[in-house]
Amino acid sequence: MRLHGRFIIQISILGFVLIDYVRSNKYTNTWALHIEGGEAVARSLARKHGFIYVDQIMPDYYAFQHRKVAKRSIYPSSYHHRSIVQEANVKWLEQQVVKKRVKRDRYYTSSQNFNRNFNDPKWKDMWYLKRGSGLDMNVMGAWEQGVTGKRVVVTILDDGIEKDHPDLMDNYDPDASFDVNSHDKDPQPHYDYTNENRHGTRCAGEVAAKANNNVCGVGVAYNARIGGVRMLDGDVTDSVEAQSLSLRNNHIDIYSASWGPDDDGRTVDGPATLARKAFYDGITKGRGGRGSIFVWASGNGGRDGDSCNCDGYTNSIYTLSISSATENGNIPWYSEACSSTLATTYSSGSGGERQIVTTDLRKICTVNHTGTSASAPLAAGICALALEANPTLTWRDMQHIVVNTARKANLDPRVWTTNGVGRQVSHSFGFGLMDAGAMVRLARNWTSVPPQHICEIAGSQERNKPIPMNGKLVITLDTDGCKGTPNYVRYLEHVQARITLTADRRGEVVIYLTSPSNTRSTLLARRERDYSREGFNNWAFMTTHNWGEEAEGRWFLQIENGASSFSNAEMRDWVLVLYGTETNPQDMPTTPTTTTTISRNNPKKRHEDGVSRSESSESPVVKTGTHPISNNYPKRIINYPKPKYYDDYNYYGNHQSHENHTCIFETLAKKNNMSTGEYLRMVRSNLSKSEAEIKDWRLTMYGTEKHPQSQNVSQPVYRKHVNKCPEGTCFECKVGFYKHKDECVATCPEQFYGDIETVVSRRNSSRKTKKEPIFFRQGACNPCNEACNTCKGPDLEDCFQCNKGYELRDNLCRKKLIMNFLDPDMLSFFVWVIILCTSAILLFGVIFIILQARDHRILCWKEKRHLDEGKGKYNGVKSVSEGKKERDHLNVVVRNVHYRHDDNDFMLNRPLPPLPVSHHAVSHHTRHYHPFRT
Repeated sequence: MRLHGRFIIQISILGFVLIDYVRSNKYTNTWALHIEGGEAVARSLARKHGFIYVDQIMPDYYAFQHRKVAKRSIYPSSYHHRSIVQEANVKWLEQQVVKKRVKRDRYYTSSQNFNRNFNDPKWKDMWYLKRGSGLDMNVMGAWEQGVTGKRVVVTILDDGIEKDHPDLMDNYDPDASFDVNSHDKDPQPHYDYTNENRHGTRCAGEVAAKANNNVCGVGVAYNARIGGVRMLDGDVTDSVEAQSLSLRNNHIDIYSASWGPDDDGRTVDGPATLARKAFYDGITKGRGGRGSIFVWASGNGGRDGDSCNCDGYTNSIYTLSISSATENGNIPWYSEACSSTLATTYSSGSGGERQIVTTDLRKICTVNHTGTSASAPLAAGICALALEANPTLTWRDMQHIVVNTARKANLDPRVWTTNGVGRQVSHSFGFGLMDAGAMVRLARNWTSVPPQHICEIAGSQERNKPIPMNGKLVITLDTDGCKGTPNYVRYLEHVQARITLTADRRGEVVIYLTSPSNTRSTLLARRERDYSREGFNNWAFMTTHNWGEEAEGRWFLQIENGASSFSNAEMRDWVLVLYGTETNPQDMPTTPTTTTTISRNNPKKRHEDGVSRSESSESPVVKTGTHPISNNYPKRIINYPKPKYYDDYNYYGNHQSHENHTCIFETLAKKNNMSTGEYLRMVRSNLSKSEAEIKDWRLTMYGTEKHPQSQNVSQPVYRKHVNKCPEGTCFECKVGFYKHKDECVATCPEQFYGDIETVVSRRNSSRKTKKEPIFFRQGACNPCNEACNTCKGPDLEDCFQCNKGYELRDNLCRKKLIMNFLDPDMLSFFVWVIILCTSAILLFGVIFIILQARDHRILCWKEKRHLDEGKGKYNGVKSVSEGKKERDHLNVVVRNVHYRHDDNDFMLNRPLPPLPVSHHAVSHHTRHYHPFRT
């Protein structure tokens, strides 16, 4: 018993120690130092104080190691750097801590085996580049303008890239590559049987996979130079991140990162000292002072209720935070919603929706790249196209161009709001889907925006305010945007609320910021998994939703403390930070530009860059100007015609013409018996002859009352032999739609997945003609496993999102644990174990008590007194000798003596009884009195 109890105590102590180790910071044997005087001075100081010089992180910043310090420790080491810190050239140093950084893709076991020997191109599968009808990112619209990423350098910060991949080797740039983990110039990834380090190679192929080489697919900027930094395949520290972010920032134009802190719904983390300096140096010194372009994946914590505003990389004003949309325009199950997201590109989705095509490790291809990891490189490639069109763009110009050209497209219409200048914006999609063609057109003649101003307003009157449990705190702050100072901000770009607060449970805190234009941003949504009691310490929550609004007016900060919190939260301090300009950046002069319009009827000519264009050199004029939405909020309206989308496979979707759907230019052209192009040229020539004056204008909208696809019943297999469908019932669905019960739907609802099945056509003639039934394939919605909310198949392993009452464990959806540790499926087993254990303990206790009672002669083992219950009888008296009688009499005398206290004499209490002489017959009624009992 004692040994068993001691063993349990030891195991418990060991468990607490392990938990403490896991949760503690892990200090390395590497130090980052700021040393003035150059590399020679740094090497000299390293030798002098017993350190090993490792590498230069940034100018005047170096990495040292010490042999006598453990590579991993939960305790910092201060002994070995006490002497070096005294050196005059050492301005700062810090022992490096290992940071947890995760790649932002989602891998699932595919039911189909990929053919590694497959050598045909994958262009036909790149739906997100060539779908047309406004359902792609209009990359072909940029290619049609002759822009393919030439002379632009992009690097992938990841686990390395396969530089000798046949689809990357022609565009590989060794000057944009480095291995920070191994401190050499070769970014080749480490190979293992799991192919864990495929992530960087996949991202690189999205940007710059070579075109027209019969290998894999085509990169968005297929003539751009591509490099890679191997920095995730090892310990990630502040110095590792800083060295990667600052690598040759006058050679590299765009840094693409598809990683960040753990997207577990409870982490709050961001760049540390050196990484923050690398970001700032990048935007102030990179690209010759125009600023490096940092593109970041917004995060994959949607399943865990995470918020990308708790990620200091996507939450930074220096990064373009890119989110994802599925093929059908839905919010992916992994996507995080936050106010810092700038824009969106396509990526993977739920079952039945296609994923991203790109290069893969071991010189093969994949059609299964996923997550926001796939979105960021696509955005980086689009930015590369804009930079080729205008290499003088600054880092802020790029963000303005993205905001001005992003569009709602087919994205989920339920999650949008309109800000104070009429821009539609969403916490899930930012300002919308990136449009490469529009960005290139706008970039060609873009004039740089005015200098950035920063205005900080401290909420000094609202410090140490309690936030009641299940209550809220509303703080108002009036500002004029630092008017009358050099920091005057009138027109907003980014807005930050730097907040310090304490909370018993951080995940219960919800924060909203409302601008003077009544635009409400969710700075922090509720995070159910965040049980931390650390609160927020000067954390900068950022929003882009006020872009273009005026800063002056009353701002509202609302903080809510949820019901699950056990005590009040407390607002310690906050600062409102406004980033923007004094003058309106939309009023900057721009000159008209021309673009090429493709006509399908015109012959095509293959140009040097491999893109087909029309023989016609005529093109519409794209003009930009200022249109006052209101007197206070001017906005640029870009009046360019939408490009025509097409591809070599003539895929135009399933859209059929509907009555009352017309194009005004086509209609007017037909009335004049000429083509649309000829009509446009005639109109332009007439307008250019003299000045034009608008007397009046009217907006005319054409459309239908009902949705054009509301009556989505497919064309029959044979029109002569078709069963009429009862009203509201569909037997067959068009290509691209799924049969769900009696309806045809574009996407399957939750708890169903899209599948293709073979069915028999319902035709009346089949019985009459007695021919074989006609089979065809159509989409169908089939139920997921009961554990799945969204899925790709019927099995438990096919879940994307777990159903209510289930959670992800070991990559499978399982029933939620009771009290976070008890598996419901094992509940009956544990109940029986508890019953058996309790019974065993009770049985042991009973046996123990019985044995103890027997040993101590209690209960039924108690000894009974053997008394003779018969009447007394005379047995005679034993004879006693005279000497014995005399000794007994003397003892009586001695015991009856009492000492006097006043003198030491003694006296007898009573006279001595007479000596007994003899005993005669005594009846049994005679009682014997003891002479000493009173």
